[in-house]
Amino acid sequence: MIPTETIVALATPSGAGAIAIIRLSGKDAIALTAKVFVSVSGKDLTKQKTHSIHLGHIVDNGKTYDQVLVSVFKNPHSYTGEDVIEISCHGSTFIQQQIIQLLLRRGAKMAQPGEFTLRAFLNGKLDLSQAEAVADLIASDNEASHQIAMQQMRGGFSNEIANLRQELLNFASLIELELDFAEEDVEFADRTQFNELLIRIEFVLKRLIDSFAVGNVIKNGIPIAIVGEPNVGKSTLLNALLNEERAIVSDIAGTTRDTIEDELVIEGMSFRFIDTAGIRETTDHVESIGIKKTFEKIEQAQVVLYLVDSSQLSVVGSQLSVEKLKSDIEQIKNKYPHKSLLTIINKKDLLSAEMITKLEKELTTDNGQQQTLFISAKNKIGIDELKQTLLSFVNTGALRNNETIVTNSRHYDSLLKALEEIQKVKWGLESGLSSDLMAIDIREALFHFGEITGEVTNDELLGNIFANFCIGK
Repeated sequence: MIPTETIVALATPSGAGAIAIIRLSGKDAIALTAKVFVSVSGKDLTKQKTHSIHLGHIVDNGKTYDQVLVSVFKNPHSYTGEDVIEISCHGSTFIQQQIIQLLLRRGAKMAQPGEFTLRAFLNGKLDLSQAEAVADLIASDNEASHQIAMQQMRGGFSNEIANLRQELLNFASLIELELDFAEEDVEFADRTQFNELLIRIEFVLKRLIDSFAVGNVIKNGIPIAIVGEPNVGKSTLLNALLNEERAIVSDIAGTTRDTIEDELVIEGMSFRFIDTAGIRETTDHVESIGIKKTFEKIEQAQVVLYLVDSSQLSVVGSQLSVEKLKSDIEQIKNKYPHKSLLTIINKKDLLSAEMITKLEKELTTDNGQQQTLFISAKNKIGIDELKQTLLSFVNTGALRNNETIVTNSRHYDSLLKALEEIQKVKWGLESGLSSDLMAIDIREALFHFGEITGEVTNDELLGNIFANFCIGK
């Protein structure tokens, strides 16, 4: 049952500011506000057109609380699909509280987290994936996550899922019809067309599932661990990247004993840098704990920056010996095969051009790949090149091409389950399985599609989703 009582909440962040917006929604929102609003021109608020704004005062028993602007949005042409009022008052926390308390005394109910958006969903103004995108949009803190949230809020993802679901539903109806005429042994669903549809659905589902790896890191930031032996310049590199003195820098080995994390946005993409304790054999108990945390952070990272001090590379004759370095790099690759690894030779200013050329040649892999950069963290040489290299680790092609990217773990789980059922149907079709058995798997696939857009919901699911919203949205 869709709730109809009038709810109220502060729609702007709590605290003092220039203005604040108090939002009401429900069947009595306009009438209730009219009881405490006195227009400067004597207008009756209940008789005003939708999408109109009115200047006046909030008054109760002869006491004026504030001069305000009242915006009127009549159903169904509002965010929630109900009558909505937005009161723009001055941003004093005292004024905000006084007006909200007055509206509560007049019969409004305090809104729960996400209740306005929940009503928009229940009244058909948004589907469930679009409603979740509202929360993502509010939480977006970089251009990439904002772009994805906007695309999903406009219905890009839900439209794609809804179209696939409708096509599958059409064939499901024909399959179900065949069950009613089982004794006549007739086929209403063209098996060739059905197989083509299943292949297409499988392709789209796999693409959406694969996009989650990119979408998840865009939404939460790409974690990057800066690792290496003590005193090679890890903290100096972090400071150079952030352009501030975030980490303590010292010539004393083992200065960094705990992980230091900070975030940097590069061309709209968020990166979380983790400066770790230097890796070495030590008897210091505290430093040992820090080194243990270093390995934990490497496990959590998507990209590992392995920093090497050029002055610590041993020189044999006129050749730089890098056998140990190559061995260390190989060990990291073997231990963390699914991590992107970038070797960074620090203190580039101490190397001659000839030595850099030799090192580049030595560190180039058999297949011609060279994941090595030369920088000077102290002098900020090569930092811009490093940032561009980090961007290349993120597959942003889908973002640039405005393709659908999945960022929500609930959607990801439903897509995986839908794919499993589609593959069962596909196998059944190829194996000549009876229509009644295929119909079971088709229903399950339709169920999981419906979970994403909200055709299939329950109170527990809605409660879990909207509990994460801020109050007033």
